[in-house]
Amino acid sequence: MSTVEKQLDDLKAQIADEVPDDISISDVSYEGPELVIYTRDPKKFAQNGDLIRTLAGRLRKRITVRPDPDVLSRPTDAEKEIRSVIPEEAGVTDLDFHADTGEVVIEAQKPGMVIGRHGSTLREITQKVGWTPEVVRTPPIESSTVSNVRNFLKQEREDRRDILERVGRQIHRKEMSDDEWVRISTLGCCREVGRASFVLNTPETRILIDCGDKPGAEGEVPYLQVPEALGAGAQNIDAVVLTHAHLDHSALIPLLFKYGYDGPIYCTEPTRDLMGLLTLDYLDVAAKEGRAPPYESEMVREAIKHTIPLEYGDVTDIAPDIKLTFHNAGHILGSAVSHFHIGDGLYNVAFSGDIHYDDTRLFNGAVNEFPRVETLVMESTYGGRNDFQTDQADSERKLVEVINETYDKGGKVVIPAFAVGRSQEIMLVLEEAMRKGKIPEMPVHLDGMIWEATAIHTTYPEYLRDELRDRIFHEDANPFLSEQFNHIDGGEEERQDVADGDQCIILSTSGMVTGGPIMSWLEHIGPDEKSRMVFVGYQAQGTLGRRIQNGWDEIPINGRGGRSNTLQLKMDVETVDGFSGHADRQGLMNFVRTMNPRPEKVLCVHGDESSVQDLSSALYHEFNMRTFAPKNLETFRFR
Repeated sequence: MSTVEKQLDDLKAQIADEVPDDISISDVSYEGPELVIYTRDPKKFAQNGDLIRTLAGRLRKRITVRPDPDVLSRPTDAEKEIRSVIPEEAGVTDLDFHADTGEVVIEAQKPGMVIGRHGSTLREITQKVGWTPEVVRTPPIESSTVSNVRNFLKQEREDRRDILERVGRQIHRKEMSDDEWVRISTLGCCREVGRASFVLNTPETRILIDCGDKPGAEGEVPYLQVPEALGAGAQNIDAVVLTHAHLDHSALIPLLFKYGYDGPIYCTEPTRDLMGLLTLDYLDVAAKEGRAPPYESEMVREAIKHTIPLEYGDVTDIAPDIKLTFHNAGHILGSAVSHFHIGDGLYNVAFSGDIHYDDTRLFNGAVNEFPRVETLVMESTYGGRNDFQTDQADSERKLVEVINETYDKGGKVVIPAFAVGRSQEIMLVLEEAMRKGKIPEMPVHLDGMIWEATAIHTTYPEYLRDELRDRIFHEDANPFLSEQFNHIDGGEEERQDVADGDQCIILSTSGMVTGGPIMSWLEHIGPDEKSRMVFVGYQAQGTLGRRIQNGWDEIPINGRGGRSNTLQLKMDVETVDGFSGHADRQGLMNFVRTMNPRPEKVLCVHGDESSVQDLSSALYHEFNMRTFAPKNLETFRFR
């Protein structure tokens, strides 16, 4: 008998001792980080609301209770009972029964009403029908991504369950080493922006954190071939942790499966969906530009199938010696500061991912309170000594001013924007400005993936700022449903109509002008002296966006028919700071200043060379802590 089998037998006996005599325990198993308890008496389990909480506390494990398949009521009967329990105003749109696990997935417009106060309605459902309810939100804006991901995971339930059981056994295996140390190796994004990737090593476990590309630098990928990563074989990586979905952090996650990785990816649920959206588009753009894509779309599906979503604040075992907790990073939807508790109190490391310290229209500011943190690996995108962004209110006033000036001249405003995060932030600013009469009402055309990304935002309002979340819950007040917003879905013909039409605002990907529909807008509107391009996001070195920002007015562009042309850019170019999803220099300093507890060491990463060195020096002088501005392929040993 393996150590895991012995452990499960012991747990089954312990649980049987803890529960009342009239509740049977037929089996226990691991599925990913969760302990699943099977019982022939799910209704009695549900009647005792504190029982699962008590068991979880005593066993120090996340617990799910499922009914034995042979005690389930028929789905047709169960559906009637379930609908009688759930208030009609919850807006149930679908019920999907899975007899193999005894779960019923309930899709509703208002999931909170299905859950009930402290889970009371869920318990009532189980008490009546025995099935274990799982609740998901019906997207207020129809999202093909959310629908495709949910349908795909439904089709792959059997495979996914096998994956989770295998992962669960890996997590709860017996530790093999008596040594105690912690290492971090840098595989990318050091003294540069992009290709974020790190390895967190212990004698027992190897975790890969992020695996992205470098904007505007084709072929520059993380150093995955080194022994600390894939050089020793993909099977030596125990888990992948993805901080957020932007391509400079996620683009090459699917590539791992091409190399033979078969383990879990931990991220938030919206990060999973956005990763699917962005990586599939990444492949599409590569194909359109005649570049060989680094992996096939099948690898994106593999990545989604291997994802284990975690919620903010849930402490989760991801290895025998490592617990992971995600916290809001305030950067984009689902972005997470990733906190690792290593060993039995041995060491604690936090990876900031990308952070925004202050509240924005979209998100609450980044969380920086932890039980313990000895080392912080922190982004430094705006860490330079002069990297102070304009106050957001001032930025919004300037954007309004630019739009009004352009409108009065009879021109159009073209805003290159990241599909995820900045676009939704700008949409909120524009919706309010038109509603309050600060700018004239005019069409706001959304091109590229912006509409789809917006639909995903409305699917997960619990990840948004409190006030915005409340507005989305009320459809008549959902700002993203404003009639000014028009999804460009008619291709070049519709773009030409917009270019020939009256004043308007165009939000288009890509945000750094590295490809995508923004190139078409440059052709259509770039030669118009009355119009204006407005940058509202970071433009990395080497990108066309940075060159235009720096004054280039002759733009290399692939003309229709594949010919290479030079475009004369006559439209004005403006930069409006303050909308970035990244903290500026002051925000980064404040993140560390108010961090509780304050770390002993900080590794400054994800910034140009001067930015990481400036921030590293400032943190050292201000807080008298050990700071580093590492290069790629450095290893730091702690303990």
